[in-house]
Amino acid sequence: MDLGIAGRSCVVTGAGRGIGRETSRLLCEAGAQVLLVARTEDELAEAAADCGRAGAVSNGRAAHLALDVGAADAAERIVAEAEERFGSLDVLVNNAGQSKWRDLDDVPDEDWQAAWDLNVMAPMRLMRAAIPAMAERGWGRVVNVSSTAGKRPSAKMGEYSVAKAAELSLSRLYADRWAGSGVLVNAICPGPVKSEMWMEPGGLLDQSVELHGHPGRDEGLEAAGSSRPIGRLAEVGEIASVITFLCSERASFVLGAAWSVDGGTVQVII
Repeated sequence: MDLGIAGRSCVVTGAGRGIGRETSRLLCEAGAQVLLVARTEDELAEAAADCGRAGAVSNGRAAHLALDVGAADAAERIVAEAEERFGSLDVLVNNAGQSKWRDLDDVPDEDWQAAWDLNVMAPMRLMRAAIPAMAERGWGRVVNVSSTAGKRPSAKMGEYSVAKAAELSLSRLYADRWAGSGVLVNAICPGPVKSEMWMEPGGLLDQSVELHGHPGRDEGLEAAGSSRPIGRLAEVGEIASVITFLCSERASFVLGAAWSVDGGTVQVII
């Protein structure tokens, strides 16, 4: 399928690994120009090189910017970098995020604030900085990567659940604000994904194993997957493909959505 985004300029945050990296690769493969943003320079440079190779046939291009999206001036710096490199910014994917499993009473105030800054303030500032110019040109796409925890709070990820719920509300507010301008703002809500956030040593899988007393990682992974109606965790590409579609011309009548991409985990109709 021709996604109609060849030559479009994109920013993807949290792009050094996982969902963000694969989304960037798919966008480049479709012929887009992508600025990958994350904190770790070496990881990010490797990701950008991989994306550049994926875009070789379609003339997709990749660049990278090592930056903490939570910084107060990050949004302006990111938009300025994209415009300097590509001439404009057409697509924004707010993907940066992190979480930790623990009891609600064990979350310190600073972690509540950090979750708010990363999942609400950073996407808000980026949308505020990027969307007006998109609207002037009459075309734009924004995809905010929330979580099933934003629709159904997780007792073991309290600050993350609250911030992701707020991100869904933020996404809808911006969708309504810019409806009719040609800028389509949407969100997706993945469940657990076999990305580094889950699978790396000390990640959510290991935290889950410790919390639930599973004998090992294999048993923990099986338990996490079997609790989903589809019977497994998502692969990174399954989430990135949905994001890429929402970034495309093919999603021209999708606005203000909060798509569940969770294997049926949150059993609601809307």
